[in-house]
Amino acid sequence: MCDKCETRPIVYVAACALIDADGRVLLTQRPPGKALEGYWEFPGGKIEHAETPEETLIRELHEELDIDVAKSCLAPLTFASHAYEHFHLVMPLYVCRRWTGIPRGKEGQQLKWVRAKDLAGYKMPPADIPLIPALTDLL
Repeated sequence: MCDKCETRPIVYVAACALIDADGRVLLTQRPPGKALEGYWEFPGGKIEHAETPEETLIRELHEELDIDVAKSCLAPLTFASHAYEHFHLVMPLYVCRRWTGIPRGKEGQQLKWVRAKDLAGYKMPPADIPLIPALTDLL
């Protein structure tokens, strides 16, 4: 390790771009009281110990949005690696076009279906922004 490098814990988070039949992507708004409150993000969450990113998304999408997703419906698209002030985030982004249920904000968060070309117009966490071009290219 270089002398100028700072050591920060690495936090692993999995995110999902849910894509509806009209080709729109679901964004969720971070609720009041959380870091980056009011920012729009792809749903997902922290990868727990001994959990795969796919298992994380299946769990988180059910807990946060009340939908059920099969592992076979999650396709990895890209990832983000971003240095925040107190930690370094590594976040794979998966795409999902099939799920059971109707997404709803079980934790009071707002939801929006957004066209890929319009994603850049939303205030998003710094780690999410580099993911937008891959989604725009896909859709």
